[in-house]
Amino acid sequence: MTDFQEAWLVPGASERREHRLRYHDGFERTVCTVDHEVPFPDGKLIVSRTDTAGHITHANPAFIELSGYTREELIGQPHCILRHPDMPAAAYRDLWDTVQRGQTWQGHVKNLRKDGAHYWVLATVIPNIRGGVVVGYTSVRRKPSRSQVDACTEQYARMRAEELAT
Repeated sequence: MTDFQEAWLVPGASERREHRLRYHDGFERTVCTVDHEVPFPDGKLIVSRTDTAGHITHANPAFIELSGYTREELIGQPHCILRHPDMPAAAYRDLWDTVQRGQTWQGHVKNLRKDGAHYWVLATVIPNIRGGVVVGYTSVRRKPSRSQVDACTEQYARMRAEELAT
């Protein structure tokens, strides 16, 4: 089943939209979204690890469940498969600039599920450093507050509008 077919299966989702995304490395793909938020489960943490290129090397069960992908579909894929088209590119530039300097990044992220729905996280991304060299990244995501999500929704919409206007 394709991501586009999955989007029709979201309960309560009435409209499906297609978006063409272009990532920082030139990779492009078409994604399908539906206007349906899946709540972040109470008491859970999402944990994933990537290599230095951002390809997923570990996904915990909470990540697998909330993303809608299987473990096999996630491992080896670029983490940007979760990028929702509402997220401004500037947020990801800031994330990558920060972690590539060996620093920890924290921010709110609207992630895209396989079925086209979305979920919000408060993400902390930590460089994995061995022998003074960054060898990958660990991301720990937790449930954000509703007020934080509402504020980010407005801010990110303004940022995306500016990006699309240029």
